[in-house]
Amino acid sequence: MEVVYERCAGMDVHKKIVVVCVLVGRRRQTRSFGTTTGELKELRDWLVSLDVTQAAMESTGSYWKPIFNLLEQSGVEVMVVNAAHVKAVPGRKTDMNRCQVRK
Repeated sequence: MEVVYERCAGMDVHKKIVVVCVLVGRRRQTRSFGTTTGELKELRDWLVSLDVTQAAMESTGSYWKPIFNLLEQSGVEVMVVNAAHVKAVPGRKTDMNRCQVRK
């Protein structure tokens, strides 16, 4: 049986920017956020307002840690995925493409 998440997010995390794609049903929304505390709180508030229940993030280094902590405290199930595995998928070259949840 295939697991399907009705409200989920994919994130591509960098030192100064986080690109986020939210999938709600068949609707897809993509936004970029900075990495200051205020901007990360905006990211969290946006995901919570959309009732996102799961989020996966691709990150190198330790840039994922503040986002993980904020989202986990908000009740969002957060997964950190291996960037090397995601980059191996053909056709996924840009930050916008890499953050998008594939069907």
